[in-house]
Amino acid sequence: MNNTQAESKHFWGFPITHFSYFFIWAVVNGYLTLWLEQVAHLNGTESGAVFSMMAGISLIFQPVFGVVSDKLLFRKDLILTISIAGILIGPYFQWVFMPILHINAFLVAFITGIFLSFILNGGVSVIEQYVQRASLANGFEYAHSRVGGSVAGVVASLVAGRVFLWEPNSIFWACTIAAVILTGLLIFSDKIDMDNASAAGDTSNSLDMKTVLSVFKIKNLWVLAIFYMGASALFDVFDQQFIIFFKTFFNTAAQGTLVYSYMSSAQTAIEFCLMFPMPWIINKIGSRNGLIIYGFLTCIRILGSALSPNWMWIVGFRLLAGLEMPLLLTSIMKYIAGAFDIRLYATVYALASNFAKQVSVFIFSSVAGKMYDIIGYQHTYVIMGIVVFVITLFAAFMLKKEDPVQAGEVEAPETATATSESVSTRD
Repeated sequence: MNNTQAESKHFWGFPITHFSYFFIWAVVNGYLTLWLEQVAHLNGTESGAVFSMMAGISLIFQPVFGVVSDKLLFRKDLILTISIAGILIGPYFQWVFMPILHINAFLVAFITGIFLSFILNGGVSVIEQYVQRASLANGFEYAHSRVGGSVAGVVASLVAGRVFLWEPNSIFWACTIAAVILTGLLIFSDKIDMDNASAAGDTSNSLDMKTVLSVFKIKNLWVLAIFYMGASALFDVFDQQFIIFFKTFFNTAAQGTLVYSYMSSAQTAIEFCLMFPMPWIINKIGSRNGLIIYGFLTCIRILGSALSPNWMWIVGFRLLAGLEMPLLLTSIMKYIAGAFDIRLYATVYALASNFAKQVSVFIFSSVAGKMYDIIGYQHTYVIMGIVVFVITLFAAFMLKKEDPVQAGEVEAPETATATSESVSTRD
């Protein structure tokens, strides 16, 4: 009973932390493109440049953030800096973005890229690995905390679309409010069971640069990185300007925006529901297999959208994302824990899951933006889908099998034996 109460005490702040951070993520990634088009009046190439800069600048942040996170472990210096920066999103887009845009469109892309990349593209790995390590120390499933992020997606979809139609700049002030909540949670709520902190890695801060650099010699790191560059990165690039493509199926932009809001809400509701059973599912099928399934589903969704005859078909394929995200998020957290040295968890996550991914996003965001303008959305999506299929097929043959015990997919034999003996003794 006391153990249950302790776990509950050390759990509930983390889903709300996930909610507040991913509310910001959902709003910016869901509506920034629309804001850039309708308020800032940027074309496809210029909007693509903003996202390319976000990805490009994160190539500096992510490896540094990974190493620093492995050194800090449960200290909150870096994560608090990111949350405080998030508070400035509203003021930046209200008072700073447009004056810089009047000077030069690509200057504002550069500055916006640095700012948002610090909070989102670079900062996400800091948030994710911190909660993942907390889950190991506090004894809860990471995916159950990540449910808060799914709820944030639902709320953001329902609220942000309407707020945008009322006053476009208000969506960024909503991000500021969420960042204030996030900062308060990090300071006052999120607690770690330090008696079990060693479950999340070496707590002595003895990690040296030689150990960090040794990850580059691991073949499986490069395979995982290539998979992320081909599958997860194109997932993001596909979504960047998807709302503009989706609106072409409607008579008015307002109608398309409203349906998009409902569709995104349904998608994140599916994601929310699947987050609960997904750890059990991944424990059954294995985290490596979960990653491969995610890759093929992404391919189906992109190609399906490209070939859809009307918006109802697109909605159907879009809802697959509700399955994709729980698969990816649960699988990658368990896979890295089971296939790599746990002391280097944040470094591997930052390099393979984020750094390599952002290299691809950096390249493809601008390329995709130009292709949208030249050959259209459908043809661009077909090319993306084929690339995702080839990369996923490569990963299916080359990605190493994880250690299921280390990944937390099965109980350690000694633990299971001890539990069995304890039951026998009581009997």
